[in-house]
Order: sequence, then C-alpha cells, then structure tokens
Amino acid sequence: MNQSDLPSSAFIDPRGGNKEAVQQLAGRMTELILSHLQTARERPPLPRGVQFPRAVGIPESPLEEDEILNQLRAMLASSMNAAHPGFIGHMDSTPAAISVLGEMVSAAVNNNMLSLEMSPLFSRLESQLLREFAKLFGLGERAGGVMLSGGTLANLQALAVARNAKLDTLKKGLAGVARPPVLFASEAAHTSIQKASMLLGLGTIAVVAVRANSDSQMEAEELRRAIERAKREGKTPFCAVATAGTTTTGSIDPLRDIAAVTREHGLWLHVDAAYGGALILSESQRHRLNGIEQADSVTFNPQKWLYVAKTCAMVLFRDMETFVGAFRVQAPYMADSGEFINLGEISVQGTRHAEALKLWLALQYIGKRGYAQLIDEGYRLAELVAQEIRRRPFLQLASKPETNVVCFRGAPPRTAPEEWDNWNANLQAHLLRSGSTFLSLPLYRGNRWLRAVLLNPFADDESIRELFKHVDAFAETGK
Repeated sequence: MNQSDLPSSAFIDPRGGNKEAVQQLAGRMTELILSHLQTARERPPLPRGVQFPRAVGIPESPLEEDEILNQLRAMLASSMNAAHPGFIGHMDSTPAAISVLGEMVSAAVNNNMLSLEMSPLFSRLESQLLREFAKLFGLGERAGGVMLSGGTLANLQALAVARNAKLDTLKKGLAGVARPPVLFASEAAHTSIQKASMLLGLGTIAVVAVRANSDSQMEAEELRRAIERAKREGKTPFCAVATAGTTTTGSIDPLRDIAAVTREHGLWLHVDAAYGGALILSESQRHRLNGIEQADSVTFNPQKWLYVAKTCAMVLFRDMETFVGAFRVQAPYMADSGEFINLGEISVQGTRHAEALKLWLALQYIGKRGYAQLIDEGYRLAELVAQEIRRRPFLQLASKPETNVVCFRGAPPRTAPEEWDNWNANLQAHLLRSGSTFLSLPLYRGNRWLRAVLLNPFADDESIRELFKHVDAFAETGK
C-alpha cells in the first residue's frame, strides 16, 4: 500500500524497516506515562479543571509528535488521578504495573476473542483461567465462563442465561411465558440488575427489591416472603441475586441462607461478587463468601480488588453445558473450532479484547500471597478508619464494615439534621481541597454519606491520621 501521506511510525513494519522511528515514539510515550504516574502525589486526586485538547477534529495532515505529546500531557493532567495515595473514594485504584504492560501487549497483537481462529492462544487461556476461578469459588469441575467488559455486562449475561434456562426463552422469547417473570435482589444491589432486567424484556419492575437490614444485607427470610408473595400475585419467580460487596457499603449478603431459599423454591441463584469475589484469595477473609459455592452463576471483576487494568470482568457458571445450551447462537462465518466453542458464540459481546493476558500476568506476578496481603491490608486500614469514626460522636457509620469499604457521615449536633447533607458535601470538598483526599458522596437511605474505599496500595496509617486531622479541623470551624 502507498503510505506516503502517513508518518513513518504509523504502523510497526513487520520487516523492521521503521524500527528506530517506532522505538523513538514508544520511548517518548512510555517516558510520558511513567513521569505522570511517578509524580502523581504532586497533583490532587481529582483535577481542579479540565483542559480539553486543542485539536478535537480530524486534522488535514498528521500532527507532529511533539504537538501530540504536549496535548496528551495536558489530557493526563485533566484526568482522574487514581494513583494519588489520597484517592480512596471509589472501587478503582492504580492498576498493577504488569497489567498495564499486558494491556499494551494484547493491544499490539490485536487478537479477536470472537473465535479460536482469531485468538488461538488467548481463547484457550481465558477458558482455562476461568475454570481455575470457578474451582476457587467451589463451583466444581463442570464450571467455566467468559470474560466481559465490566460487571454490568457480566450480570446481564448471567441473568440472560438464568431467564433462558428457567423459562425456556432462548428461541421463543417471553411470548410463551404465561405469568409475568420476576427476580429478586436486595434494595442495596447494583443498578445493573435493573438494567439487565430492562434489556431482557422483563422491565425494571420485574426486579423485586428485598428489604435490607441495618447492615445493608438482604435477609433470607425477607427473600422467602417476597418469593411467596410474588407467587400469590400470579407471578413466576425464576432468579434471586445475592451481593458479595455492595457498592455503597461493601456489605455481603448471607449467601448460604439465601442459597437455601433459592433451592427450596427452585430459583436460579446469581451472586454478584464483582467486588467481594477477591476475598477468595485471602485465607483470613474467604469465609465471608461461604455459600458462594452453591451459586448457579457468579460475577467477579478483577479490575477492582485484584488491581488489573480496566476492563477485566468475568461471569462464571456452575455448569458450562447449561450455560452453552441456554445461550449459544452459532455463527456460520466463524471457522469450526472442534470441541472448543468459539467464545463469541456464548458471550453477549462478539469482538472482544484479550483481557485474559493482563489478568494472567497480574496473577503470575503478584500471586496468591501477594493478593492476600493486599486484601488483608485493606481490612486493617478499614478497621483503622472505623475506629477513628467511632471515637468521634459527631460521626456515624452506615453499617458495620464487611470489606475494605467504610461508609459514614457527619451528624454534628450543632447543625440541624436537614442541613447534614450540605455539611457532608462541604466536608468532602474540604478534604479534597485541604487534605488532597478524595472520598465519594453517595446517596444512601435518602441522605448523603461519605465513602472510603481502602483499596489504594499507597494508602497507609499516616494518610488515615491526616484524613481525620482534616475532618476534625472542619468539624471545629465548619469550613
């Protein structure tokens, strides 16, 4: 092909013809990234302003490398700074370095996870890795799954399989279902459950919210009553969703008790362990997931507590044969892969990035002991935060922390309760401005709360002490 209008490093020449030009570009780009990340503490967790690139449209001719890198530098400065030790407000953190490099490798080879032919190694690697995770969760030898771009898609895939398996809707759809299908989830469950129900033709109304207790957990007896009530109303219960690590408080539903109820009523059990699933790698904390081995499907996101660069999520199924039978749509344009099923035929996504490589690299590089240490340290810091909150009468916990998520709010006696939301919003702004600490401000139980997620590998005891020094200063002055 004629490439006379392209820069010399537009593509990597497979014959090595532009090796020096590509190495120069790669070196400059790598240096820019490393410099940005290694000076992350010098910038606040959230940018004070957003500087948009000067060239947004498509230029007539290629821009010079210097111009592109200068604009990229400004864009990085305008981005969320998850690498800052004070970024502890969301279930996101700076990723493991090797997973960042793995992302570059998988992008470079550009394999397509649609079929075995287009990703001969990575397709097999994905399937093998997911079987290993299924065994860790205790789902058994017949288990497996697929990787997807985030927990929302993983939950969608799980509920689609549950619907098809329980209601026989793979081919004929919902037209043959006589009574309205319903599923059950805690009122604290992730909104992706409602999105999935909407996309599956059930409508958001089909998600029956089960009341949570004071620790934000769905109780089995409440679930049982909700199922029995739905049956009396002429509806068809087919699935219950338990959560292992709710978004706002990090709470874990009583999985074993919920599993008993779903067995009693013949429902599919899906466990959304997008966040809390990481506990399976900690000997001291994995007991919190007792009962997950009874699930029919499990969502887990290594992009969260396993520090894998986004995106990296999976959905696992207890029985691959049931999964495939309830979801597979064969693609005639893909080569026959023999006994290995092309992953694009059993995934809600067709073309997919080879996420399995960066996951594999992170697992090999950090190992079970490394992950266990990170998880256990998160718990230790969360307990330190909870202790500091309990020492202050003007602060209150939303629930007893079950993971490394601590949700709390200020309830200052000198301020009217109707003004507490504003007080907490102002405290959040003060912590970011004066202490370079970012806590999120979720709406929970009708009010604004502050949320700390002790996920950042560079958060430490000193940063917690600094956080509460600024909390106390704000409480004293109100500004």
